[in-house]
Amino acid sequence: MCRMGDVLAGNHAVWEFDSDSVLIRFARGIRTPRLPRLFHALGTRRIPLEAVSAVTVTEGKRDTVVLRAVPRPGADPLMEAAAGQLKDVCDPYRLVLPGDRAPLAAAFADALRSRLGPDADEPSSRFLVDVPQPPLHLKAYDARVGFDGSAITFQWSRTGATSTKWKAGDQRYPLAALTGVEWYSPQGPGGHLRLVVRDTTGDPRPDHDLSAAVFRVGYGAVHESLPFAAAVLAAVRGGRTPVAAAVPRARSGDDRLRHLSELHAAGLLTDAEYAALRDRFAAESL
Repeated sequence: MCRMGDVLAGNHAVWEFDSDSVLIRFARGIRTPRLPRLFHALGTRRIPLEAVSAVTVTEGKRDTVVLRAVPRPGADPLMEAAAGQLKDVCDPYRLVLPGDRAPLAAAFADALRSRLGPDADEPSSRFLVDVPQPPLHLKAYDARVGFDGSAITFQWSRTGATSTKWKAGDQRYPLAALTGVEWYSPQGPGGHLRLVVRDTTGDPRPDHDLSAAVFRVGYGAVHESLPFAAAVLAAVRGGRTPVAAAVPRARSGDDRLRHLSELHAAGLLTDAEYAALRDRFAAESL
């Protein structure tokens, strides 16, 4: 039986069950040699259970089990901006665990499902998950894009911008002039960030559109451009202040350590995993 405060440690994150949310702490596990840079950027996220539509447990590769919380459409600005373009390895709602922990993953999933509300299957009318901390400036191939919480600016690069952009000069778009933002992953062809400007049809070519910035290798990396796009999207839709980091609610360090000890005693955490989590939680409580 999964209880409030219980911790589930996976290969790249630790999930902590609360009465109304799941606290996800992204951290490299002993079975994960490298943590995706997007997870480094996200750090810690609190996902309200009202932002979850379903919870699944499936068999993974190489004797693993995958626990995934399915976000409600419209609930998380990060996932809305991503629009299905994230690879599985960068999915922040996906937790990979060793296969022998399938029973624990199933219990955790059951506990989450039991707390989902009657509207879980319906799209959310507002963002329910805090926007991740974005960079104040985003370096694209043809522009330096800035966001101060009230407007987005494009400062064109002499070497990267087309003559169309360079001749038009730098651009500034107040939030009130926008209806949305489109993010196209730099990991795919034609990656770029485009502002959707009210009552305006931009050039379909991103390198000629004055409200778009182009990504290329080394410019607009996912861990920088996606949180930036999510912050703009949240602000356009009247979300929380996008340039302020979300501060998760504090839990008692003693409670965390107690539950870690219980999981370790039950054989659900190895000695190395228990020591690593214990030391990290102890350091966070200082």
